[in-house]
Amino acid sequence: MELTMRWFGPADQVQLWQLRQIPGLGGVVSALHDVPPGEAWTPAAVQALRQRVEAAGLRLSVIESIPVHEDIKLGNARCEERIRGFTESLRAVASAGVRTVCYNFMPVFDWTRTDLAHPRTDGSTSLVFRQAEVEQLRIGVGNLSLPGWAEAYTPGELAGLRAAYAGVDGPALRRNLVAFLQAVVPEAARLGVRLALHPDDPPWPVLGLPRVVSTAEDLRFILDAVPDTHSGLTFCLGSLGARPDNDLPAMIEEFAPRIHFVHARNVERVGERDFDEVPHVSRFGSTGLAAAVMRLEALRPGVPVRPDHGRMIWGETGRPGYGLYDRALGAMYLQGLMDAVQERGRA
Repeated sequence: MELTMRWFGPADQVQLWQLRQIPGLGGVVSALHDVPPGEAWTPAAVQALRQRVEAAGLRLSVIESIPVHEDIKLGNARCEERIRGFTESLRAVASAGVRTVCYNFMPVFDWTRTDLAHPRTDGSTSLVFRQAEVEQLRIGVGNLSLPGWAEAYTPGELAGLRAAYAGVDGPALRRNLVAFLQAVVPEAARLGVRLALHPDDPPWPVLGLPRVVSTAEDLRFILDAVPDTHSGLTFCLGSLGARPDNDLPAMIEEFAPRIHFVHARNVERVGERDFDEVPHVSRFGSTGLAAAVMRLEALRPGVPVRPDHGRMIWGETGRPGYGLYDRALGAMYLQGLMDAVQERGRA
């Protein structure tokens, strides 16, 4: 696989020159983070991003992410307009020579954690999720926010979104996802762009809102509904591995031809719906990360992979989950696993 790292643009405390010094790392995963959701990207803006990355001796490998506007998830009257904007952004990405786009279809909240700096016994801090803390929250009471949300919502804003989703249950959200894919995948195929759907994080409903990219059955339904191989998956070991009923080795075997991007993150399940993010080294978590990465390297040797999240170690501060040091350790661990598969193939 192609070893990559996520970079949040010029404002990121981790600089491209630092990523360049990680042995074997050649790819960057990034996006136009200053463009509001629903607004179409321009070829010039994506090209400028690519040129900035290439000037550092790296390659813009993956766009993560083009946001999917809530109007598309809701399937409301502005859905078609928003889909046109998404498609225009795909064209801008393709014009810059980038061929993989990660996206998600989580209503309202995106990825969610309850603590971004949970202390560990070794003195580091990491991201964790506790279901009981989420269940205590009440929509419409105070400013509601959780770590990991892109923004905090006022009571009125969140109540409005919740009301809009009142008629959107799991089957309806699935239909809206399939309708979105049926609209955009033909253009993605024409452009030669692979769409890589990220699973729900965590992979179960949050605050009563449905989530439909959480299990093997969910992935099977989505891929079967739109069989074009340009519609595929971001296989996130941490997101899918947070559920004990997700058989990651079996899912890798079944979905390998449609896996276009890999997030290698290790989590330790500490309750039925509670988990801690832990070091990438396999034995510290519940995902079987080493075996999974080695199998993915054997089945999908050309796809990009990135170490997904990391602890804050050695006194580093900054964007939780996206510091340099622990992700660099994770990158080297992943490279060792991939090297082992390649050496075995040459033996």
